[in-house]
Amino acid sequence: MPSDTDTPAGTPRDRPAPEVPPPATPPERAAHPDPGPAAPLREPTGLTAAPTGPAPAGPAPSGPAPGRGYRAVFGVREFRAVFAAHLLSLLGVVISELALTVLVYDLTGSPLLSALTFALGFLPYLVGGTLFAGVADRYPARRVLVTCDLICAGCVAVMVLPGTPVAGLLVLRCLVAAVSPVFTGTRMAALTDILGDGDLFVLGRSLLRIVSQSAVLIGFGVGGLLLAVVSPRGAITITVGTFLCSAALLRLGTRDRPARTGGDGGGALLKQSLAGARTVLADRRIRALMLLFWVPAVFVVAPEALAAPYADAIGAGPAALGLMMCAMAVGHIGAELYAGSALSPRTRSRIVLPVAAAGLLPLVVYAVRPGLVLTVVALVLAGAGAAYIIGLDQWFVDAVPPELRGRAMTLLTAGLMTGQGVGMALAGLAAEFLPVHQVVAASGALGTACTVLLIVEVRRTAPAPKPGTEGRDGADRHMTSR
Repeated sequence: MPSDTDTPAGTPRDRPAPEVPPPATPPERAAHPDPGPAAPLREPTGLTAAPTGPAPAGPAPSGPAPGRGYRAVFGVREFRAVFAAHLLSLLGVVISELALTVLVYDLTGSPLLSALTFALGFLPYLVGGTLFAGVADRYPARRVLVTCDLICAGCVAVMVLPGTPVAGLLVLRCLVAAVSPVFTGTRMAALTDILGDGDLFVLGRSLLRIVSQSAVLIGFGVGGLLLAVVSPRGAITITVGTFLCSAALLRLGTRDRPARTGGDGGGALLKQSLAGARTVLADRRIRALMLLFWVPAVFVVAPEALAAPYADAIGAGPAALGLMMCAMAVGHIGAELYAGSALSPRTRSRIVLPVAAAGLLPLVVYAVRPGLVLTVVALVLAGAGAAYIIGLDQWFVDAVPPELRGRAMTLLTAGLMTGQGVGMALAGLAAEFLPVHQVVAASGALGTACTVLLIVEVRRTAPAPKPGTEGRDGADRHMTSR
């Protein structure tokens, strides 16, 4: 699913931090829609490597964290504000996407332009995430997040104006999509300020992903009901309010932390963004982990992209199509909730590579052109394969130096969304020449092969555990069994 994402209790760096005053000068910032002391640099790139043995906890959470698991995350006051802002803005975005698609179709009568309106939610991610990634580290996170929300609110407000032409609607849609990766990457990096870089961070990321998946199920349903009562422009107007409420929550509910890096002058932003992307991708370990996020996402979207033609091919009706569209999200939500609440951080780390390797295999069942029941089961299992991400989040934040986190996470988000858009387009193109069930089965097989090759690279780049730490944090977090 498009989205935009944990450690054994008992290990020092991963257990919830005790209640202590936040450091006078936090190393990073905080913010709103993916480490502590570091070991020596890896020779090939000069980037800071993650610690391989027990290490002190990262930045202390900004509030009390009673209990364990997801409950502990909600014990942090700043996270509650971030979570509420995410929920509001995400529901607004889903509703506005649906309403804008309907509005463009009403204005033009063109199915192509209507579909393009939806597709534009993916395409600008690569541009925004690459060219503007430096914003995430260059300016205080709260300022970046609030500004992004206000820009989106302004764009949506112009969409509502009756005189806005269709071309203007599409340009505004692109602008909102270009801002999204900066917003999401900044928020991901800010979570390490708010929750630390251990288990609370991983569980906080998990909760935001669960909300994103749930919004797909709930948002389109709410949007459909809303459009039965109000006009498309009226539904879009609601999104202005959700963005403004999100901005207010982030402004009033999070601390103002300093930027991770100083500005080099206004003209250097593009250079800083591109230099950060080059530095991140030049690191072999970070590149392998980032690809492990991206590559499975390219292939897993095939059954969703082709759900309508496949339902037609097996003679399924609209209700069955809706069931197929929801199945993968249901599997993802269920698996992530289980992994976050029932598995120890060490176990989540151990299952990353096995689950990633097997996650796309259920799609191979499409080769036999299964009926509705078997198809839904396969989709639920494929969605459940996303459970590997919860452990991968910890590996990623451990591998990225603090001063690069904003840019790295913005780039991660941009690549993830772009990959899903490309995957949908390629699946549709292949289905022009091959039967739909063969395309989905081939996606599962080819995606599995590519993921296994990536897993080999991830294992090769794993830092060796320090003497005396075998079987503890370092081995669990960075080796195959992570």
